[in-house]
Amino acid sequence: MYAIVLHQLKSIIMKKVILTLVMVAFTMGSTVMASENTNRIASSTTSELIKKADVSSFCKAVIKGDVQTVKRLIDLGEDVNQKSMGMTPAMFAARYNKVDILDVLISNGADLDMKSNQGYTAKRYAELSNATEALELIETATGS
Repeated sequence: MYAIVLHQLKSIIMKKVILTLVMVAFTMGSTVMASENTNRIASSTTSELIKKADVSSFCKAVIKGDVQTVKRLIDLGEDVNQKSMGMTPAMFAARYNKVDILDVLISNGADLDMKSNQGYTAKRYAELSNATEALELIETATGS
């Protein structure tokens, strides 16, 4: 009888030890995974902020196609030829085929002959991006 009780006691103790070890391993694994996810989220958020901070607000409005904001910023004195990330707003408009915005920029003195830091004009960005409508507008505006 004593042997049966001892055997059952050992079995219960072993189950508790194994269960405790499994719980500890699971907790440590979850902590490591949570830490890795936090690091990934923090680094991606930081790099997203850096990327977003590189482009001026004016050029972001151009890229988004927000004509009203572009007009408002021009009215507030925004320079239509100010480069952001080495490109003028007209280059962004040409690259992303934002014809309405490109027209506003041209009407407000955008210099279509300016070159980006890579040596491209707005016309070249339109060509590279197959932005046919923007290319037509630029050719009409420059007479070429």
